[in-house]
Amino acid sequence: MNVFGGRVGLIGALCDRAVAGLFQDLSTVQTSADPLADPYAPADPYRHRGYRRSPLYTVLFGGAQCFDPSGEVDAGDPIRPLLAAIDRVFTMSVLASEATSIALSIWATLHGLVTLVLAGALDAATTETALRSAIHATLRGWATPAVFRGLHDAELAP
Repeated sequence: MNVFGGRVGLIGALCDRAVAGLFQDLSTVQTSADPLADPYAPADPYRHRGYRRSPLYTVLFGGAQCFDPSGEVDAGDPIRPLLAAIDRVFTMSVLASEATSIALSIWATLHGLVTLVLAGALDAATTETALRSAIHATLRGWATPAVFRGLHDAELAP
């Protein structure tokens, strides 16, 4: 531990590694031709990072709380790729509010599902179904009134 300057330095180094790894995985997400599809794309690398690297995921969001989602978003912030996807949707004028609030809503959904899987409360198949429907519901909830009515009517149509 002396290499890191003690316990606090070691925890800080683990936090930095966890944040950088999550950002790296989320940065590999490619944009698609459909901006409405892009907010779903970070879900897979996010949850796979949590599953494959559960100790680092726990460090990232556990007691040390390495990642502060309420803080200022900087260049290496793990939420940056999701914000970029939301920004692309804004160009279509289908979402109300601002990008950070919408991205945090989706992130909270992803985090909750990964946490439940790591705790053994959900299996992978249930998580996949819940993930898609939860992101869809979150985006629908942030939709402008006109778009929301159209989505609602389309879901009710036979």
